[in-house]
Amino acid sequence: MRIRDHLAALAMSLALLLTLPAQAQQFEQVGDYQIHYSAVNTSFLPKAVAREHGIQRSQVMALLNVSVLKELEDGSTRPVTASVEGRIAGLEGDDPTPLSFRSLRIDDIPSQVAVFRIHEDEPMRFDLRVRYDRNAEPAEVSFIQRFYIDR
Repeated sequence: MRIRDHLAALAMSLALLLTLPAQAQQFEQVGDYQIHYSAVNTSFLPKAVAREHGIQRSQVMALLNVSVLKELEDGSTRPVTASVEGRIAGLEGDDPTPLSFRSLRIDDIPSQVAVFRIHEDEPMRFDLRVRYDRNAEPAEVSFIQRFYIDR
């Protein structure tokens, strides 16, 4: 891969990871911390980004991105390293499936991502435990999202 292509892929990766939580403005405030989360179909990822991070692009797979920001006294925020555990289930009483998270760090921006299989037009419930401070109990974050398969 040429250096210019590598830099472009890195820039896309960073932009993707930074904008995923911001696009939908999905976050929960816990004290001075913002826990941002976003789930998107992996077919939306640029091929170079998916390849670089070992993410399978597929219409039936989605990516959950979780990142944490700490609000500082001056009103700015800074990224915080966090660990995430979670489960996903349908709303029909399905048994929850554990999500397998892994860390991504691009230009010192930490994020936790998990790839999972989706079922078309079926709402899915996410139950997450986010540990952003080792001296505090993990925050519990839950949300429901419906996915569609673009054919």
